Amino acid sequence: MGRIICCGLGPGDPDLMSVRADRTVRGAQHVAYFRKKGRPGQARRIVEGMLTADVTEYPMEYPVTTEIAFDHPDYVRLLAGFYDEWTERLARLARAVDVVVLCEGDPYFYGSFMHLHTRLQGRVAIEVIAGIPGMAGCWNAVGKPIALGDDVTTVLMGTLAEDELERRMRNSDALVVMKTGRNLAKVRRALTSAGRLADAWLVERGTMPGERVARLAELDAADCPYFAIVLVHGQGRSEAAE
Repeated sequence: MGRIICCGLGPGDPDLMSVRADRTVRGAQHVAYFRKKGRPGQARRIVEGMLTADVTEYPMEYPVTTEIAFDHPDYVRLLAGFYDEWTERLARLARAVDVVVLCEGDPYFYGSFMHLHTRLQGRVAIEVIAGIPGMAGCWNAVGKPIALGDDVTTVLMGTLAEDELERRMRNSDALVVMKTGRNLAKVRRALTSAGRLADAWLVERGTMPGERVARLAELDAADCPYFAIVLVHGQGRSEAAE
């Protein structure tokens, strides 16, 4: 019997992979990874040059990404069928061999593999290797602590409704906003309404080639790649009071 090993690769720089992840990737004979059709895939890019010459690769190509709204019934149906299909394929493969599934960041933190993880329960042995979350790589790129003392840190999805974003932005000290991309203009408006825009940073491709770190207020609201996170640092109010 084989296993399915989901390997957290960290925020993007191969040097930030754990020793265990590095060892697992270099020893893998069967490797699966998610990617957009026609693209090599971010997870695959991270491990470029690390795989053995005789490795067998299984690119799991999403049937849809941004072509349909994420809450549209067709989007939900297509993605569910995609995850069902790959659950079956990986489960069959893992009856005989170990399969390493590559995952950016940490698999248990909004990782795409979790859609397979749920479906694979009770069917095959699963191992998950922790990775540094992408947001940690991004706030290190800014070069200042995201939170201090008793700061409350909130992680938000840019896909939330604008009024919900604003409410949560007002009620937290440090902020991490993921899934920005096409939602950046909405995120900017919510930050402005919450009085937080002046303190916001946009980190694009954190720890990866082409990394850019800039004040969000100084950037075009439409200028945002997929791999981007908005950060607002806490002020460490308890420490300041001390």
